[in-house]
Amino acid sequence: MPSHASESLLYGASFSTPEFLDIFNDNMRVQAWYDVEVALAKAQAKLGIIPTEAYEEIARKAYVENVDVQKIGKGISETAHPIVPAIRALEEICEGGAGEFIHYGATTQDIMDTGLILQIKKAWPLLKRDLEAARDALKILAKKYRSTPMVGRTHGQQALPLTFGYKCAVWVDELSRHLERQSEAEPRILSGNITGAVGTMAAFGGKGQETQREALQYLGLTVPNICWHSSRDRICELANFLTQVAASLGKIAREVYALQQVEFGEVAEPHHRGKVGSSTMPHKRNPATVELAIGLSRLIRAQQVAITDAAFQEHERYSALLRIELAAVPEMMIYSGALLSKMKTVLEKLEVFPTRMRQNLDLLGGLLLSEKIMLALGKKIGKQTAHEVVYEIAMSSFEKEIPFKDALMLDQRVSNHLKEEEIVELLNPEAYIGESEEIVDNVLSKSV
Repeated sequence: MPSHASESLLYGASFSTPEFLDIFNDNMRVQAWYDVEVALAKAQAKLGIIPTEAYEEIARKAYVENVDVQKIGKGISETAHPIVPAIRALEEICEGGAGEFIHYGATTQDIMDTGLILQIKKAWPLLKRDLEAARDALKILAKKYRSTPMVGRTHGQQALPLTFGYKCAVWVDELSRHLERQSEAEPRILSGNITGAVGTMAAFGGKGQETQREALQYLGLTVPNICWHSSRDRICELANFLTQVAASLGKIAREVYALQQVEFGEVAEPHHRGKVGSSTMPHKRNPATVELAIGLSRLIRAQQVAITDAAFQEHERYSALLRIELAAVPEMMIYSGALLSKMKTVLEKLEVFPTRMRQNLDLLGGLLLSEKIMLALGKKIGKQTAHEVVYEIAMSSFEKEIPFKDALMLDQRVSNHLKEEEIVELLNPEAYIGESEEIVDNVLSKSV
């Protein structure tokens, strides 16, 4: 029975998606290895290193369905070698001695690294698709709520008005930068490596660079300048990218979680009949999806630590740390797929409550507009002096629970310079959203 969270019969749907599980599993890992072996054989046949007939037979048989993956796993345990049993399994089913030409001149790390990159390559467009979908959902929200005023908060406290569209536009721009990062990183990350035991290509008879170039071209991967067995920056860059995406989506999830609290009531994750919030309190509408997203974002970041550890290599290769990637990279990818899928759904169906947003703008009885009052008064008595005056009045208003307008009018240092109707106008939160709308327009115009 499955024991890992991503494959759990109970919780698998929380930590994974079928698409990513179809890519990061034992069968696909072995198939990726075989795909690399086929590409290597094809290149070598073209260059006259091995017989064409051998390549053709290898290509005919190199399908995971033709071997016993469980037997390969047992062999890995017995041999303490991560790939030789898979090579032997393929060799056994190749006829006419073709199996002798499998893995010709290559080393284990060539096949494992390039195979891993092939798996990542399959998942790459899925990451982009869901990241774009989450960004596009935010673009719709930013446009729809471009002018919808709400409270902007700093240090967990009400600060100044802005619009919900502006808040969403901040996230739009952030995810757009991640999409740029993904595009820029693609040729660096989706790079193979077929260079032999220590990277010198000594076993390829002087045709190593041609062999690698041909093989990686078949696989649709970029060709590295030099062996990267001990240079794990490509995998680290993948981990950094996924962690940045996770941090952004985790932050957005936490914001939805906070704003869904009854005391805020400004947004809510999508809800459907049958979704249960509590086993004992039937009224609960818990933010279960964003809670899960917050957890996934932390799990993704945790894997970055492990992957970074694997970068501390020794000499030309240090397998003790490379084994970390066997566990950490698939796990990180699977969690990332789940996080993107869940947040895409949340953002596409997010419930927004403009009426409650407007009500919350008045919770401080006008104190939210203290900056605007200060600036208006500052034109009369100087900004620094005005700050001291308004600060004193604001603290008194808060402590004595006096409406801010009344407290201002009772103080002659203000009433001598600002009329009551001016103060009323200055305390209108909808008239102090700054350039929120124009900024939203600017972000949307640049987010393509």
